[in-house]
Amino acid sequence: MSTHGTIGRPAPYGPRRHHQALVIEPHTETATSRRPVGQRQSRQEQNRTRKLQLIPEAMARSHMEERAAEAMSQRMAGRLAEAQRQARRSDRLQRRAERASRRARRALARAVMQ
Repeated sequence: MSTHGTIGRPAPYGPRRHHQALVIEPHTETATSRRPVGQRQSRQEQNRTRKLQLIPEAMARSHMEERAAEAMSQRMAGRLAEAQRQARRSDRLQRRAERASRRARRALARAVMQ
């Protein structure tokens, strides 16, 4: 790729434009505009050329954004799965503690009754 810069940040020094001869028609309104012949066309061609050269970069950027979004969604799914595992473990431990508490109360009640 011979063009420097990106679509979002084109290089400030860019390609040099050759000064073209100014066409001044003596008795028309265009004489005051002082626009070089074909400048508008060459600018459009330069923009089109730059865009065509930067298409692979734009495609790569889009691909990387998709991959980043996919990685983020996988991280979120992993966090959700881990939270569900921890919730199940917490419920198991809570039930186990409740059973131990009931056994202790039963044992205390038996000891008091004897």
